[in-house]
Formats: sequence, C-alpha cells, structure tokens
Amino acid sequence: MNQSTRYPFLGLFSLVLSLLFSTAAFAQAQPVQNGLPSASTSSDGQFVFVPLTDISKKNPNDSATDQKHRPRVILALGGGGMRGAAHVGVLKALVEAGVPIDGIAGTSMGAIVGGLYSAGVPLDELEKRFVNGSMMKSFMVMPLPVRIVIAPILSSPRLIGFHPYDGLYFGGIFHNYLEKALPADRQTIESLRIPYCAVAIDLCDGHAYAIRKGSLASAMQASSAVPELRKPVEINGKLFVDGGVLANVPVGYARQLGADIVIAVQIDEQFHKEPTKDFRKIGSVTKRMINLQLTALDSFHEQGADIIIHPDVDGIKLISTKVSDAKKAIASGEAAAKEALPAIKLKLEQAGLAGLPQSQ
Repeated sequence: MNQSTRYPFLGLFSLVLSLLFSTAAFAQAQPVQNGLPSASTSSDGQFVFVPLTDISKKNPNDSATDQKHRPRVILALGGGGMRGAAHVGVLKALVEAGVPIDGIAGTSMGAIVGGLYSAGVPLDELEKRFVNGSMMKSFMVMPLPVRIVIAPILSSPRLIGFHPYDGLYFGGIFHNYLEKALPADRQTIESLRIPYCAVAIDLCDGHAYAIRKGSLASAMQASSAVPELRKPVEINGKLFVDGGVLANVPVGYARQLGADIVIAVQIDEQFHKEPTKDFRKIGSVTKRMINLQLTALDSFHEQGADIIIHPDVDGIKLISTKVSDAKKAIASGEAAAKEALPAIKLKLEQAGLAGLPQSQ
C-alpha cells in the first residue's frame, strides 16, 4: 500500500504541488507574452533577475565576454530532492577527468550540492551525507504524514496573534545543518573558492532570482524551500521559495556567472509512455502531471546549455531517506557524466581548453 492510499490527504498536498508546476509550465510556454523586464541586478549586487527570454544569452556586462580570458565552464545543477545525490556523482566524474569547474549555478538540491562543493566540502563527505541519510533527514526532520496530522496543534499560536509564513516546516534545523557542514571561513557566498549562485523565487513579484551574496546557508535554504512543504525564507525584503517552480535547471543564471560553456545536469525522472492501468492508483495522475510539467519546464531551460547530463534517477522519490536510493543516484550521476565526457572534451577542445590540469 503506498502513502497516498494510507494517507488520502497526501493527494491534496501533491495536487497543490502539481498546480504550482502547472503554472510554471504555462509561464514557460509563453515567454514572450509575460512582459518581463530585461535582466537586472539589485543595487548591492545580491540578487540577479534573468527573464525567461534570456536563458541562452551571455551577460554583456560580465568580464567573461573579454576575449583575453580563458573560456569558463559553469555547471547548472537542477533540483530534485534525493535525486540531487546524482550531482555528487557527476562532480566526481568531472573532477577525475580534469574538466574545469569555474562556477556553479544551482536550484534547490542543486544549489545545496553546488554550494557545499563551492565552499570546499570534499566530495567523499558530500557522498557520506547522502548515504548516511543525514542530508534528507535534516531536510525533513519529521515524516510528512505525522507533520500534517499535528499541523492543527502547531498552528494554534495563530489564535494568539503569532502568524508565521505559510508552510509545514520552518526549515531552521536544516539551515543549522548546512551552516555546520560549511567550513568556518566559507559561510558567505563572497568567500567561496569559485563563483556560485542559488536560484530562488520571490513570492512577492513572482520572479526567479540568483542569490549571489550573503549567507550561503540562507541562500541554499531559500532555493530549496518547497512551497507548502517549507516556509518561505525572507532575505533583504524578498520572500523566497524553491527556484524549481520557474528555473529548475538554471542555465540562464549559469550564463550570468560568465559561462562560455554551460554543462547542465537535469535530475528528473525519464518521461516514458505508460499504460492506462497505471493511472488507477490514488495519486498516480498527480505524480504523472508533475513529471510531465517538470519535463516540459526543464526542456525549455536546457535549450541554452552546451552539454546536458541526465542521470537515471527513475524510481527515486524526492524526499527519500533510503541508502539504496542515495547510492543509486550517486552511481547514476557518475555513469551519466562519464558517458558525456567525449562530448564535453570535444566542446573544451573547440574552446581551446584541451590539456588543462585537473580541476580543483
């Protein structure tokens, strides 16, 4: 018996997520009609907004357009919960092959893995955090069905005037987990060894932004604040939720970091044709719709990438804590990256990057 059968209310929660992704997919399908402004940066450079129509364009104001520089390789790491463990495998393969990593733009779990790696956290430690379950257990400190059941009790302070932002989990424990995982001298984005940004959506204006300054833990928390599941994160007047609703594979933001070559890592389940009998299970239609909409959304963003790596993460649930799922995702990420190495090396050679020493 699956969770949707045992806990019917999970179907409603899944429906909310489905509607969120439906809105996102519709917005992506009509980028010209949205009337979005041109790319812009906040006055302090902390937030960068890139309109959907600019996903494949380089930033004309970025020093990366200077012809004298060595062409830069930027990773665009997508969101996907436990499936994000595949990013660790991808990084392992790229580093081993000597592929330069000159920056990382990440969304949700891609922002978390990318942020920790950019801070100098060793890949074997990142792998350990997924395999021992600490990463996902800190993300979901209480099983979802239990949290939903006790939601009325935890909401009782609203009766006396306490009105927190909407969402089942506060996210404070996860924020502390991320802070402790970071080296003491790498707590801010400005202190990172390679350029980095975390993509999140401001609920107030509806735009996706790249967070490029400030607390790294807060940026990672904001980028992975799944709507309805986690409360939004307020940073300097903006109220952020998971960037995956609009920019699940942040190729455009990788360009804004100065990329000449963008390697995108997409960690959605593969979309296959399924028989009609598969949609008699409770929750099966909602799951299918989310898969369909994410596929359409990510396909749009991938248009601006030079290389796309898509590990086999089929069957891995977004909030899984299984050791087997973590190991599968990591192994699949490594295998997919190795399979892409000939295409990557060809692209590097064409850009004049052949024979470079192993990346940091």
